[in-house]
Amino acid sequence: MPNYEICYLNGDGSLAGKFAANCDTEMQAKVLAHAMRLDHSRGIEVWDGSALIYRRPDEIDRRIAAP
Repeated sequence: MPNYEICYLNGDGSLAGKFAANCDTEMQAKVLAHAMRLDHSRGIEVWDGSALIYRRPDEIDRRIAAP
């Protein structure tokens, strides 16, 4: 069963696409997330179950929270 979910976000924070992956380490999941990045996406999130372990760019938090 996949142990990481990789999500790609649009500039407004909405979901552009996602996939699940089996990786041995968090670092492998992060590298895979960048390698498989969608051309039109503006952000990346890597989840391990319900725990967010990686998000880029960091300022996406401020854009999502902005009115």
